[in-house]
Amino acid sequence: MSATPHNGKEQDFQLFMALLDGDRFEGRFRDCVHQVDVSDLMRRMVKEDLLKFDGTPLFPERIAYTVPFKLSDLEARLYAAVTSYVRDEFDRAAKLQNEGQAGTVGFALTILQRRLASSPEAIYQSLRRRRERLQDRLREFELLRRGAQVAAGTITVAPVLSADDLDDLEDAPEDELENAENAVLDQATTARSIHELQQEIETLQRLEDLALEVRRSDLDTKWHELRGLLETIFTPAGLESRTADERGIYNADAIPKPAGSPAQKLVIFTEHRDTLHYLTRKIGALFGRDEAVIVIHGNVGREERLHAQESFRNDPTVRVLLATDAAGEGINLQRAHLMINYDLPWNPNRIEQRFGRIHRIGQTEVCHLWNLVAKETREGEVYLRLLEKLEQARASLGGRVF
Repeated sequence: MSATPHNGKEQDFQLFMALLDGDRFEGRFRDCVHQVDVSDLMRRMVKEDLLKFDGTPLFPERIAYTVPFKLSDLEARLYAAVTSYVRDEFDRAAKLQNEGQAGTVGFALTILQRRLASSPEAIYQSLRRRRERLQDRLREFELLRRGAQVAAGTITVAPVLSADDLDDLEDAPEDELENAENAVLDQATTARSIHELQQEIETLQRLEDLALEVRRSDLDTKWHELRGLLETIFTPAGLESRTADERGIYNADAIPKPAGSPAQKLVIFTEHRDTLHYLTRKIGALFGRDEAVIVIHGNVGREERLHAQESFRNDPTVRVLLATDAAGEGINLQRAHLMINYDLPWNPNRIEQRFGRIHRIGQTEVCHLWNLVAKETREGEVYLRLLEKLEQARASLGGRVF
């Protein structure tokens, strides 16, 4: 059976279990009958249950914290403006007769919303690139119109992604996924005339100007939250007071709090490369030296990636590994026992893949993870749904999610 048999959806899990006992699970999932006892069909050996030959645990405990923060007024203005644009474009996309085009536009708008939640840098760069590409299309259409190769006032539809294409992107390598996202985000539009395209470009310019204002200000509350964590992680004062008020995802009553130390190693995950470069500059400036931060992302080659891992493990001047999900699988980072999710993935299994980079054989310290979540935002709502999936998986799998 799969190493991750529960994807957070109880109905899918029970359909999976029907492969083992069709009669027992046939039609089992219905209202008010959502949980079944699978203890006689499954034997789960989670990390925390594994023991060494001397009877001591093979893996240390681990705990995750939710760190909520509230957007500043200027960030809230940007969030509201971009969300309004996304909502209006979704409504227009729903009216398109071409379902493939509607799905492609919807995918592009979802990307834009996620980058808005990531960082001022990510949303600014995404808006700028989208505006510039649409302006290029506008100039092309105006030139063709002058040559009478297109009807006056009309534009052609950009290439679309089928439903199968969108599904395939979920399992695509990170660099391929980001390239596809950028291509879709830059080209997909609901505009069906030159006038509509001009209007959308004007809207994007206003959003870009507002994003630039946030980018230039010192009002990035998400960064301030991260900076506060960094300052406490790397100071001898420790994190006792910091974690006391943070709500743990997992039961951590008996797990000791982490202690601060200037010699610690920390792994930070982000979803987007623009945010990664933004944080690289910010964290390097905070430490006063660029070499304190090392990065891994989808475009980092194998040899360079191995060198980055080696430097992180053995170079005392390297304090932080900043990574996208290219470092989420197949990389051993147990030199660190502290991790921060600057951006949260929408797939709960990817949280475990990330956490598993430090919670590995050879780890001797209790592992701690902080998840940064913006309150009163779409990202926050998605994250709450993700937590519900984890709770549902926990209920079905005997109290342990991973």
